[in-house]
Amino acid sequence: MKKLLLLLLTLCCTLWSQAQKSNVIMGDEQTSEYFPLLKGKCIAIFSNHTGMVGDKHLLDILLENKFNVVAIFSPEHGFRGNADAGEYVSSSVDSQTGVPILSLYDGKEQKPGEASMQKFDLLVIDIQDVGLRFYTYYITMCRLMDACAEYNKQVLLLDRPNPNGHYVDGPLLDMKYKSGVGWLPIPVVHGMTLGELALMVNGEGWLPEGRTCDLTVIPCKNYTHQTMYRLPIPPSPNLPNMTSIYLYPSTCYFEATPVSLGRGTDKPFQVYGHPDMKGYDFSFTPRSVPGAKNPPQLDKLCHGVDLSNLSDEEIWKQGIDLSYLIDAYRNLNMGDKFFTSFFEKLIGVSYVRTMIEAGKSADEIKATWKDDVEKFKAQRKKYLLYDSKD
Repeated sequence: MKKLLLLLLTLCCTLWSQAQKSNVIMGDEQTSEYFPLLKGKCIAIFSNHTGMVGDKHLLDILLENKFNVVAIFSPEHGFRGNADAGEYVSSSVDSQTGVPILSLYDGKEQKPGEASMQKFDLLVIDIQDVGLRFYTYYITMCRLMDACAEYNKQVLLLDRPNPNGHYVDGPLLDMKYKSGVGWLPIPVVHGMTLGELALMVNGEGWLPEGRTCDLTVIPCKNYTHQTMYRLPIPPSPNLPNMTSIYLYPSTCYFEATPVSLGRGTDKPFQVYGHPDMKGYDFSFTPRSVPGAKNPPQLDKLCHGVDLSNLSDEEIWKQGIDLSYLIDAYRNLNMGDKFFTSFFEKLIGVSYVRTMIEAGKSADEIKATWKDDVEKFKAQRKKYLLYDSKD
């Protein structure tokens, strides 16, 4: 009887979760809410291939409805989403519509300059984020918010769910490590949508010189922070599926080591290995592929671990799991040569490397940032647009 009740409960939870997913209404789908705000405006959009309204791109929807879209800003990976991580993407023209794509870096401080900013009155943001401090789309958003604040432009953000929005984990960024992969004093996993984060950026005065921008957020409907929303479109070339997105908070740190995390394979961020790692049955060879033209350990046979068969529930239960990084560190026995200075920019603090080198376990390290997590949950509470269990 108990087994039957457990089975029924599991089935009910699954059906409820699926209903939540299917009923989520994105900000960009609520045209009646934001079309009136666009009338008579010269419009720029910050988006990429994820900015879909059903089966059409936001850009096409706006043009079909005779709105005056004069410019596009595109993030890392480009407007069509196929450039390598960190690859330079020049200004150009969208081939499908003829709308100019402006550089995000034609001004000072890696943000648009006056010539770009004078082209429009209102910036529309519609892009899929994955909720991590080192995923760069939110940083581009912040820089654009700052430019809009400086040039008195309006910002309209069409919100989307955060696929990692069900938890908060990791240390707060020590701002001495502020960089292109960490821009705000937030944990690695912040558990907020871009709309909530934008409100917090304004509310906490996190833009340079305490500037705030004229911000309007169109929230999602039928979404909470317990909604396990599955992305219909991969947000970038090396996050091809939900397993990679869920493992990303635990495997990205290999970017600051000689260990391959699977770029150049069909399982990026879901495997790790190195030619000199010993005692593993699994192996893979990174190749040059679109979105990973020159991956670490290119064309070398790497030995290591395949995490791609972990269930979603197993990954969610662990949250940030440094055991993979510690495993590779101990196996390679390289000492100081294992980490580059990029590691502190990714993890955000100095003490994690020190603890790994001292032989501490993943659980011991995780315990050190518990206070950071609780502090941030309290700080962010007034900016949340959606129900959270915290």
